[in-house]
Amino acid sequence: MTESSIFSGKFIVVGVCGGIAAYKSVELIRYLVDAGAHVATIMTPDAEHFIGKTTLTALSSEPVHTSLWDDQSVIPHTRLGQKADLIVVAPATARLIGSYAAGISSDLLTATLIATRAPVVVCPAMHTEMWEHVAVQHNISVLRSRGVFITPPEEGRLAGGDVGKGRLAATHSIVEVMTQALQPQIGDGSLSGKHVVVTAGGTREPIDAVRVLANRSSGKQGHAVARAAASRGALVTLITTVEMSPALGVTQVQVETAQQMQEAIEKIAPSADVIVMAAAVADFRPVPIADGKWKKEDGVPPIVLEATPDILAGLGKMKRPGQVLVGFAAETSNLVANAQGKLERKNLDLIVANDVSLPEVGFGHETNAVTIVSAYDEPVTVDLASKTTIAQRVLDSVEKSLHRIQEHT
Repeated sequence: MTESSIFSGKFIVVGVCGGIAAYKSVELIRYLVDAGAHVATIMTPDAEHFIGKTTLTALSSEPVHTSLWDDQSVIPHTRLGQKADLIVVAPATARLIGSYAAGISSDLLTATLIATRAPVVVCPAMHTEMWEHVAVQHNISVLRSRGVFITPPEEGRLAGGDVGKGRLAATHSIVEVMTQALQPQIGDGSLSGKHVVVTAGGTREPIDAVRVLANRSSGKQGHAVARAAASRGALVTLITTVEMSPALGVTQVQVETAQQMQEAIEKIAPSADVIVMAAAVADFRPVPIADGKWKKEDGVPPIVLEATPDILAGLGKMKRPGQVLVGFAAETSNLVANAQGKLERKNLDLIVANDVSLPEVGFGHETNAVTIVSAYDEPVTVDLASKTTIAQRVLDSVEKSLHRIQEHT
């Protein structure tokens, strides 16, 4: 199922709070309506200072709701909360997040959130200082612990010309989390009882106190694999460099460098039934790391690189009988031959190879196209598809490998 078709026929409530990012709700509402959803929009009173009610009514599937005392319904929060297949709040202010976490129903939007059993996606947007405040972070943790999906804000330009973390996530990122929220949380149970470890994102290797050596990996493919494994009933540990809301049933471990990723995965690798190394681990890191910040006036600094640990090769050496080890290979030529060589050298069961020189494939894209090379079977090619679909096809191959290994042990 594609990200757009999953919304077809769904009743989606979009909450819009009072922040400058309120204008971005236009793009989200239009996307959902075009995808076949029935969209009911709730505006807080403060939101009307930033975007017109007429604009959102014209785009939504029904007139915008703004008050608990609605002429359309005696109890609008109950109607909307019960009918909703999903509620998304974009943008969500610190006030909304605090009220929701505390269970305070001070307006129609918070009352609807408390009156629903549908999945909820909260998309914060505020100034950096507010986002980083201990109370806001505590409230975010409380909501996450209750199963609320959080789409973290991005780095970028904020109101007043400031730059920092707090910018409302891009529409495609919000849609991806909404898609996750609508996916069945318990699938066919085909991986029930299995411990699946997934790595995701590109590592960031420090140069000095403020600069890093990084790569273009967004972590989306690894996170999609973790979600898909959880939906099949697996116990999932996700080791990631990316701040993304984890799926229900996924234990997330945050790391930054290749060294940290190696230490985290080697602690739990012995207990894993399946390890999927989807992370783009840096091949090199600077040495030494400057204690402070290099100043421009001091001239161009020399940067000396050393090799980072080959985590995948190390896992191949310590792989226990019955364990399935999956690697990823981003290539630009000789796709299958290069992947096959890596599979054999590193003692892998599967390797997922993609040609990142092709359009809409790999780093930063919402789509991917891969060839899954197996130690036991012929390669499987998956044409351009969403990363959610790619994740499911990878896990199909993982399950096939598990069954084959079990038959020969």
